[in-house]
Amino acid sequence: MLFEDIRYALRQFARAPGFTVTAILTLALGIGATTAIFTLVNAVLLKSLPVTKPEDLVRVGDTENCCINGGMQDDWSLFSYEQYKEFRDNTPGFSMLAAFQAGINQMAVRRQGSNHPAEAMLGEFVSGNAFESFGLSAYEGRLLRNADDSKGAPPVAVMSYRIWQQKFGSDPSIVGASFLVNGEPVTIVGITPPGFYGERLASNPASLWFPLNSEPLLMSTRSVLERPELDWLNVIGRVKTGTSRKEMEARMQVELRQFLDSPLAKVDARAKILIPKQTLHLAPGGSGVQRMQDEYKNGLHLLMWISAFVLLIACANLANLMLVRATTRKQQTSVRAALGAPRGMLVRQALTESVVLAVLGGIAGLMVAYGGARLILHLAEGKNYVPIDATPSPEVLAFAFAVSLITGVLFGVAPAWMTAHADPIEALRGANRSTKHSGLWTQKALVVIQAAVSLVLLCAAGLLIQSLRNMQHQHFGFDTANRYIVHIDPLTAGYKPEQLEAFYRQLHDTLIEIPGMKSAAFSLYSPMEGDNWGEGVFIEGKPLPAPGSHDGGASWLRASAGYFDTIGTKMLAGRGITEQDTASTRAVAVINQAFAKHFFKDENPIGKHFGDIDPKYAGSYEIVGVTEDTNYWSATGYWGSKDGKHPMFFLPATQWMKYTEPGAVQFEDVSHYLTAIELQTAGPLPGFEAQVRHTLAQINPNLTVIDFQTFGEQVEGQFSQQEMIVKLTSLFGFLALILASIGLYGVTSYAVAQRTGEIGIRMALGADRVNVLQLVLRSAFLQVAIGLAIGIPTTILAGHFMSSLLYGIKIWDPSILAITALVLAAAAFVAAVVPARRAASIEPMRALRTD
Repeated sequence: MLFEDIRYALRQFARAPGFTVTAILTLALGIGATTAIFTLVNAVLLKSLPVTKPEDLVRVGDTENCCINGGMQDDWSLFSYEQYKEFRDNTPGFSMLAAFQAGINQMAVRRQGSNHPAEAMLGEFVSGNAFESFGLSAYEGRLLRNADDSKGAPPVAVMSYRIWQQKFGSDPSIVGASFLVNGEPVTIVGITPPGFYGERLASNPASLWFPLNSEPLLMSTRSVLERPELDWLNVIGRVKTGTSRKEMEARMQVELRQFLDSPLAKVDARAKILIPKQTLHLAPGGSGVQRMQDEYKNGLHLLMWISAFVLLIACANLANLMLVRATTRKQQTSVRAALGAPRGMLVRQALTESVVLAVLGGIAGLMVAYGGARLILHLAEGKNYVPIDATPSPEVLAFAFAVSLITGVLFGVAPAWMTAHADPIEALRGANRSTKHSGLWTQKALVVIQAAVSLVLLCAAGLLIQSLRNMQHQHFGFDTANRYIVHIDPLTAGYKPEQLEAFYRQLHDTLIEIPGMKSAAFSLYSPMEGDNWGEGVFIEGKPLPAPGSHDGGASWLRASAGYFDTIGTKMLAGRGITEQDTASTRAVAVINQAFAKHFFKDENPIGKHFGDIDPKYAGSYEIVGVTEDTNYWSATGYWGSKDGKHPMFFLPATQWMKYTEPGAVQFEDVSHYLTAIELQTAGPLPGFEAQVRHTLAQINPNLTVIDFQTFGEQVEGQFSQQEMIVKLTSLFGFLALILASIGLYGVTSYAVAQRTGEIGIRMALGADRVNVLQLVLRSAFLQVAIGLAIGIPTTILAGHFMSSLLYGIKIWDPSILAITALVLAAAAFVAAVVPARRAASIEPMRALRTD
């Protein structure tokens, strides 16, 4: 019987191809948009790591951090290698506890014996039991073992399946081959299984994994393995069955405090009073380290709501189509009832038609969802690789089927109700003779809902567009015109700290010879790169900051002479870094305006002294200049700052501090490896990138170019998430406007068809075409006006939920509200004027004959 009803429904749809195509496309757009967003929500926010039994994994720490921390964290999430070993050896609740580097390293990689230049690849250090703790097996060869992660063990690495496939064509000889990594021979012992991307979802995940104990060999002066005062590892473990996680958490908190109180942790004496306040919390580890999840959570939730509103509009449109179809088929239904068709069968067939139509729309929606998910990924990450599969997963398929089924049942309620109340007498009277139009109120109510929701979506798009514009057009404290950023890594090319000054001098003199070059400079990192080095600051002659307070913190950067002119940062007082700042002259520093205001209030900072690392170095640097504030971390500044005004100081590349602590000496050496090259040209230069790459290769063929881009492109890269949200919200808003217009057009056309006789009588009694036009448009615009009245307060309420995504704009803007209302009114006029003109052109005699 069910199959008979389905065949009957399909025959009915085949007889009305216009209705069928319109209904399926409408539903496909609504379900497709929602399913595309849910695909990403599932992949980013809901999906577990591709490992064995992810539900048994626990992460030590419930906050996200990167990449190397020193001092107290209060709520701990990163740990030193020594602290990790303490947890691993003294916490019986774990069957296995693994450590993963919180950051990621650019490494120069070249197959040994190859004539090809070294390539930049991303590498990550992990404990020898990391892959075993995840329950993974190698695709080729083997994965890391505990024996690999011991001092003196031959250096080995595991390569990702993606890199093995893309760069080496799945060459089986890669397993067992020797590669030079940062100049050191490393053997590739295996290939990870397809789909594995590490312990955290991130764009551009690691290509190679190395044992922790090979870190000193491969990172040389940058090594942090034997620095127990530095925290740089995420820790994830597999819990034994029946273990109390609360008891484990309490035990590990005691272990943490005991470690911090030991000489091994090297906690400053002034900070020891904070040790009893230090805490850590265990968190579910099945999804790994959720840094990307936290970054995209708000945006994806917003898009989920927006896509749901689009689905609501599509459903309203389809409901209108179904109501119109049920009304036009009322006479046919009455005839079937008069001929003896059971009322239950008629109701069942009406519901079956709705469900079949919804399922067909859902299938079409999956195709829209697949393309939409790929589009969103492209908008979100651009050229970056993101380990997310846009193919609908079983969860997504179940979601789409559930949405289709629910909408089908909802759509079928009204037609089924009309079928259940079909009166056989109507078949004898002639259904079209009725002059009552009260049934239209349901369809008009749906149009009102569409108008209100469309206004909300259009206003949301307008607010986000203005917010993005505010972010992009703020003054960041530098100039991007005719400026380029090149990233290199002298360490991977084999340069020692004592060789760096000569290397950068040669590099500067060679680059400046390129025709059209105005200036060249070097720095530890560059503005809007997303990097940040921070340190505690001690001002000579001023009291020390209270232990545990962050009042004495500042970011810092090491840069070469002419750096501020090259990037276009203005000096507000004093001078910048010059050629006269050498190793034999007084150690100097340039500070930004925020530093001056924070540490010196209304005093003139020029000539004052400060230091870092330890209070005994408080007189190390003499302040010689003050610059304007510059955004280095992101478009909105540091750690939630809305204006980017964070204390920052700048040190000359040619000056070295004489620290006595081994760790401080190592840190000083590392800070002189300036990886960012800033170039300013007189204008656009054809083939400029090729010239720069050729120049670098001439200086040292092992000098790997990590990336080359304009300064503007680097800045634009900071807005990828915001641009994705703006583009998708605008797209959904436009889609909602189109669907709402179609809905208004359909209702107005149906109303005109229902009132043809009435219009004929009016015209026969003297009404002219203008009167009829006004009659139809008035009815249409009344629906839109009611929709606006409902939509305006709803829009203001929606602004509250979007506040975390807005920058430099209130939760509602009268101009944006007015513009979107006008756009909606214009679309409504276009949608209503066609049936209105058709009504005005009706001949009175022909209209009277229709009754």
